[in-house]
Amino acid sequence: MTDVVGKLWGFAHTLRHDGVDYGDYIEQLTYLLFLKMADEQDVELPEGTDWPYLRKQSGTELVDAYQDALRTLGKHQGMLGDIFSGAQNRLAKPATLSRLIKAIDETEWTILDVDVKAAAFEGLLEKAAAEGKKGAGQYFTPRPLIQTMVRLIQPDPRAHQQFTLCDPACGTGGFLVAAYEWLKEQTAGALDRRTAKQVRTSTYYGQELVERPRRLALMNMFLHQVEPHITLGDSIYESPSSQRYDVVLTNPPFGNRGANQVPVRDDFTIESANKQLNFLQHILTILKPGGRAAVVVPDNVLFADKAGEVFRILMEDADVHTILRCPHGTFNPYTPGTKTNVIFFTKGRSTSKVWLYDARANVPSITKKSRPLTSAHFAEFEKCFGVDPNGMAERNPADSPEDRWRAFGIEEVKARNYKIESFKWLRDEEHDPDASSDPEDFLIQALVELETAVGAIGKLQTLLNDGGEQ
Repeated sequence: MTDVVGKLWGFAHTLRHDGVDYGDYIEQLTYLLFLKMADEQDVELPEGTDWPYLRKQSGTELVDAYQDALRTLGKHQGMLGDIFSGAQNRLAKPATLSRLIKAIDETEWTILDVDVKAAAFEGLLEKAAAEGKKGAGQYFTPRPLIQTMVRLIQPDPRAHQQFTLCDPACGTGGFLVAAYEWLKEQTAGALDRRTAKQVRTSTYYGQELVERPRRLALMNMFLHQVEPHITLGDSIYESPSSQRYDVVLTNPPFGNRGANQVPVRDDFTIESANKQLNFLQHILTILKPGGRAAVVVPDNVLFADKAGEVFRILMEDADVHTILRCPHGTFNPYTPGTKTNVIFFTKGRSTSKVWLYDARANVPSITKKSRPLTSAHFAEFEKCFGVDPNGMAERNPADSPEDRWRAFGIEEVKARNYKIESFKWLRDEEHDPDASSDPEDFLIQALVELETAVGAIGKLQTLLNDGGEQ
């Protein structure tokens, strides 16, 4: 895949001289990759739009044929029309389009990886990020982390006929694809007719703010012969539909860029401009009673202004049974320095204790090449989590010989003002804050300690006042 991305990226530089920017190039690439992979999988497309037809065209006839194909596909009923709606050709020079088709035709894409189109897209965006362009972090979650979350949350449509799964910030559809692949693995691809239809047409849902990754999500699922319902829109600032879901798997975008305003939502108990805190409230809304979720959040969600208030509501309305601290660099190179966690919770019963697994302390930082993230980073955590997707399996701190696995009762959480970030028991020698050159480490630690101290002072003041009244 690295060689393929390098070849495609090299061609992107050539296109720059033809007036095609990186964004347009990547978009055109997704269209052509889809047509090539559809041909490899014998997916039937309308006449005059398939890969063999385009491949045999040349000169201005090729440009016309490609534009006609995009127009025809965009008018098609169903998912194809949704995928190619508004698609336009940005490759006006016949020689340019011909070279790109030949470059794509040299590779048999479907044998490389199940999520190869997203991987190619990710690789190109990574290279764009290295040149100062917008990176891929807002669209991608590392596959080993996705697969761990899916295995633990067990999104099994066989549970009942109305089972639904949603990713309200779906990007290129990584969670949806992984959930479907997990189901195929569990069933060895054998489903009864009713369940197969249910899975194909009414199980997978999502929403995405940006058009290009939404197209990719639709393409990825279409190539898996699944018809997801993925809407284009803002999950936070638009009121949700009445649809509710059994499972939510998601990685909301990091940071607070965007509207930076408090959403006007009757279902949000706590008013905040923090996107991640609002996503937690949104997920609580869209889950069915008894529904379960696994959500990636950065560390700041655990100590930010109003974080304690949001987690108080969350823990009253749901069982926040498990939190995973991800290794340093999990999202490198897209959002370097961002520390992340995964929160697992089940709606409908309040939290009695929170189990934390520290996969970060004394673990070498993840890098893209020399120390990539793998399933081994989460193997012990999966064992500690147990087989129950709602976190109800019997658990024991001794399941982690390095003392990475601990439980904290709800009274302890309340005493820390619901600031989960403050629960640290392992000294991170690998990333000792005293030797760190990253000011963010100092700032986070200082904020946590300050908020803990303020909480203690507040309680002392209350005790003194109560004593004075007596």
